[in-house]
Amino acid sequence: MSGIQGSDDGKTNAPADRGAASRRHFLRGSAALALVAAAGPALAAVLPAAPLFEVDTPMPPPEWALLERAVLDAHAAACEAFFARYFDPRSGYFRAIERWGANDGPDDAIENVNDWPHIYQLGGAERIRELYELAYEGHVRQFSQARTTEVPFARQGMYFREFPVMMDWMHNSEGLTVFNVMGLGDPYAQRYRDRVRRFAGFYTGEDPAAPNYDPKHRVIRSMFNGSRGPLMRKATALDWTGDPIDLTGIDPKSLLHGERSYEEMLEHFKDYTETTGDVPLNLGATGLVANAFMLAQEPKYRQWVVDYVDAWIDRARANKDILPSNIGLDGTIGGEAGGKWYGGTYGWGFSPVIPMTGERQDRNRIPFAILGFFNAYLLTGNDKYLDAWRRMADSINANGKMVNGKMAYPTMYGDEGWYSFKPAKWAVGAEELYLVSLSPADRARTAASPFIDYLEGGNSAFPVTALREALAHIRDTGDAMRQDKTLPDTRFVDTVMDQNPASVGALTMLMQGGQNMHRGALQFSTLRYFDPIAGRPGIPQDVAALVDSMTQDSAAVTLVNCSPSQGRTVTIQGGAYGEHQIMTAAIDGGVAKRVDDRSFTIRLAPGAGARLQLKMRRFVNAPTLNFPWAGPVVDEAPRVITEDKKPAAY
Repeated sequence: MSGIQGSDDGKTNAPADRGAASRRHFLRGSAALALVAAAGPALAAVLPAAPLFEVDTPMPPPEWALLERAVLDAHAAACEAFFARYFDPRSGYFRAIERWGANDGPDDAIENVNDWPHIYQLGGAERIRELYELAYEGHVRQFSQARTTEVPFARQGMYFREFPVMMDWMHNSEGLTVFNVMGLGDPYAQRYRDRVRRFAGFYTGEDPAAPNYDPKHRVIRSMFNGSRGPLMRKATALDWTGDPIDLTGIDPKSLLHGERSYEEMLEHFKDYTETTGDVPLNLGATGLVANAFMLAQEPKYRQWVVDYVDAWIDRARANKDILPSNIGLDGTIGGEAGGKWYGGTYGWGFSPVIPMTGERQDRNRIPFAILGFFNAYLLTGNDKYLDAWRRMADSINANGKMVNGKMAYPTMYGDEGWYSFKPAKWAVGAEELYLVSLSPADRARTAASPFIDYLEGGNSAFPVTALREALAHIRDTGDAMRQDKTLPDTRFVDTVMDQNPASVGALTMLMQGGQNMHRGALQFSTLRYFDPIAGRPGIPQDVAALVDSMTQDSAAVTLVNCSPSQGRTVTIQGGAYGEHQIMTAAIDGGVAKRVDDRSFTIRLAPGAGARLQLKMRRFVNAPTLNFPWAGPVVDEAPRVITEDKKPAAY
């Protein structure tokens, strides 16, 4: 088990995995901080704040705690083996056929390390961070050099300025699933900070070389957009599919949609032509801009997110509270789809023919837009961004009807009205929304959920069951990798994606009271942990955490130090980005101590543990990527927190 060897009194004898390496990790980024003196902050980076609690009550490690540590620690070897098999260890290039396209394009290559940043920020090995950073750097170089011969806009490179030249935001978002949470691991790396601002500039209108955004009409001008700007013509099947390819000898499972030839690949995308104008999928771009805001609190980034998401709220309001699926270049609803609010690729009426079956399949991708509303809520704490989604669900469900004697509810809308009726109410994103808001009204919209049932006092076996399943996933993916016979020239970049050993869903829920939503999502959670001795994110070695209760103004978490001989110090933060203010903390029903801060520190004696009850105010702080001890960055704007729920800047 990697980690600090010795006591946590600052006199550590730390191995490279987590001690000296993590100090270098912090100090490498500290140049970006507003430092008062050269030596003092470096010392502060590795010394903990005075602990609010000194816990010495013995707690034999429960089964869930031992399993949690086992899951965290098992990832180190599993990720190392996966990386060694499928990535070039020198360049970070992914060993597979390089192609442009929606079936198997550049976005899928970096998805092979999805969730590795989450493992690290939860407390996984330092080596995992090194591997996903190498994979990302390799990914950028690999697909900047990779070129198409037939697809016109990628002939000079599939990536330009380290970003896709132009693609839809279902695939752009997938390709950013790793990048958008890399700041949780190391927000101070200058290359990362430069990229965040550059990528955000492609969408805020600040970069004239990428004129994707029209600030007058508050529209992103095409579904296809990126570092070379928007595609201002109808898309073709070639644009989506990529260059011709001979599939002889290619592993059949590489084509995840089931096509048997390049001709069927083209046929798959023949109806994907209506792409000009703004579409809800473009709300994925708000993740880039939200990260830019969280680097340094520059108001212009928050304002852009607010302006753009507000434009979509206005459009929904004008359309019976339903997000239109196409907006014209002049801002009119349906303006680029013949006036049809439901028109366009991936829209409400998008049911293309599947070439292998000849049947139509509903491919409405409006649900993915929910992340844009979550991002606006994270930056503002304004409930109107969640309420827009609630109103849309109610408006859709109001069109329910009896089908074969039972109520059914629509999921699609076309020229003949609502269609594709299902037995359950339209409740897309309901569980995710509840875990963000923790509103009782949102709870009423959710279906049965093992995690939510557990939080409400039922399903007591959930932690152990979920953690055992996580261990099984790591084992099963390892087995699949060892049995895999594909070679770099017989697999696409998404062929082995399901062999990624990362299994963080249970860890995120149980440790942080959070959720992993992918598709470029930021992290949403009630708590987050840091190791102030090692100067890095994540829970310290030997420590386990279990959230067992969450409400709109409280949370309860048990911390246990599984080491019988070494003390451990933990910093607990409210929210992944410090967006929640922790007001008070109490141990096992004792007297509450005042915190009134984003975070506090607790020291656990060897073999000690305690259950903490926290009083919190959720989404009242401007979110930041700074670590709790780091202080403000150079270009951070001053901020005043009022006595009201929301800061004055809102």
